[in-house]
Formats: sequence, C-alpha cells, structure tokens
Amino acid sequence: MAQKKKIIKKKVSTRKKIFDIIQVGSRGDIPSLAFDIALITIVILNIFSLILESFEQLSAFAPVFNFLDIFSICFFLVEFILRIYTADYLYPDVPRIKAVFMFIFSLDGIIQLLTIIPIYYLSGFVVFRLLRVARILRLFKINSTYDSFHVILSVFKEKRNQIQSSILIILILMLASSLCMYSVEHEVQPEAFPNALSGLWWAATTIFTVGYGDVYPITVMGKIIGIIIDFFAMAFVAIPTGIISAAFVEKYTAVRRNQASGEEKSGLITMTVTKDTPYLRKEIGIIEDEEALDILILIRDGVCVVPTRNIKLKNEDILVCRKTDVN
Repeated sequence: MAQKKKIIKKKVSTRKKIFDIIQVGSRGDIPSLAFDIALITIVILNIFSLILESFEQLSAFAPVFNFLDIFSICFFLVEFILRIYTADYLYPDVPRIKAVFMFIFSLDGIIQLLTIIPIYYLSGFVVFRLLRVARILRLFKINSTYDSFHVILSVFKEKRNQIQSSILIILILMLASSLCMYSVEHEVQPEAFPNALSGLWWAATTIFTVGYGDVYPITVMGKIIGIIIDFFAMAFVAIPTGIISAAFVEKYTAVRRNQASGEEKSGLITMTVTKDTPYLRKEIGIIEDEEALDILILIRDGVCVVPTRNIKLKNEDILVCRKTDVN
C-alpha cells in the first residue's frame, strides 16, 4: 500500500514538473525558460520559412522547408498532448475531465489544435500554417509579468472606457464624413462615391492623414468639407494618444516612486503568500479593501510587478504594503 502511494505521489510530482516546464517560465526556472525559447524559435523559423518559400529562386530548398514543417507539427503535437495531460493544474478548481475540455475549447487550445491538423488532412494548407505565427503571442504572455510591459497593459485596462469613447467619436466622424462627401460628390464622381458608405475609405485615409490620393473631392464644396474634416481629425485622433501617454507617465512615475521610497516609509509590512495564507489566488483589489492595506510592490519570481487591483496572487509572491491609515 505504501509502495502504491509512493508511485502515485511520484506520478503527480512528474506531472506537476511537466506543467511547470510548459507554462511561461520565470528567469530562474531554466527548463521552463528553455522550453519557451525553443517554442519561440520554432515559431520564428516558421515565419521565415513562409517568407522564403515565396521566392522561386529558393525552390531548391523545398525539402528543408518541408522538414521544418513536419518537425514543427510534431513539436506542437507533443506540446498539445502534454497540455492535455496537465490541464487539471491549469484549472485546479474543476475536475480533471472538465479541465481537459476547458483547455481544448479555450482560445489557446483551439489555435494549438488547428496548427497540428494539417499533418493529417490539409498538409501545406497556408491558412492553418499561418496560425503558427499566432503562437508568437506567447511573447506577450511572457513579458506581461514584467515591469514596463505590465505598466502598458495596466494603462490600457484602466483607460479602456476613455479609449473606447474616443474610438466611437472617430467612427462617428468617419460616417458623417462619408455621408457629407457622398452628398456633394456623387453627381460628379458616381464611380468614386456610388453610395453613402463608399466615402468611408476616403474618410479613413483623410482622418488618419494617410492620403493615398486614389479618391478625393473635386468640387469646391467637397474640398471645403475636406478641410473642415481635417481640422476635426487633428483634434479627435490626438485624444486617445494623449490619454495613453499621460496615463503611462503617471503610472510609471508612481511605480518608480513607490520602489525608490518604499523602504523609507513608516509602517511598511512585508509578507510572503503561501498555501497557508488566505491571500492565495485572491485579487489585490479585494485584499486591499478587506484588510485596509495599500499594496505598494509585488515581487513575483524575483521581478517587481505593478500591483494592479485585478492581479491574482500566486504562491511565493512577496508583498510590500502598509496600512492605509499610516501617513
């Protein structure tokens, strides 16, 4: 009986090690980091392969490209099997079978599945091969835990309402511009402005100052309207840029200030999140509200992370915080 328990424990330990390796690695986890580098290398090689295959002068290297294609699919197939094998660690709060289905039908799971389908049914089908390029998004996942990249992501999340409002204003301006230009240009340019929505292309190139010159007003009224739209475009297009720039500077300045003066502030508390603490898998915002804490710094895998309210704490995270009533 004891021997059986030992075998089960060893099996669980092996599965956990596999899960840690195929997940995004930290700087101190060499096997996981090596796997990340191997995956990204294969994705980049696939990108170059797709580019080089388009040159007729390199047709002699077709066997090399085919070998890379087969090797890549085999690598992705093994990875997909391992992720199914360790899916219950990715979704620890649900039964194992349900965890497997949750992974398979997740966005990451669907993309991984579609990248290995061509070897059986649609070998060489370009659309499916292009999905491998989507795996480069893993770079964003790797960098999302680090300081500068996380600041950018947190700014987009915090200012998403203002950004959405700005985009809506620009879309309304484009539609209004299209309607105006159709009204004054349709009679003299029926081929360029055949309907009320045909001016959207002109509006987009004008508002974003691309100006390809393939479609443009030729009437006096059309040119006047174009000038007015240019003035509005300069004002409205600059809004989201200003929002993002100001928020980024404000956020990054606050982070640096907290890191530089953290040890000099009174009432600082340093704590490590473990499986025995009530903070594990809780969001920072909930902890701050419930415990009356101001979390200044989050250290994860030896890297300082911006402690935004929606981050869920993991095992061995280190928090530097203070009571909110401390001045």
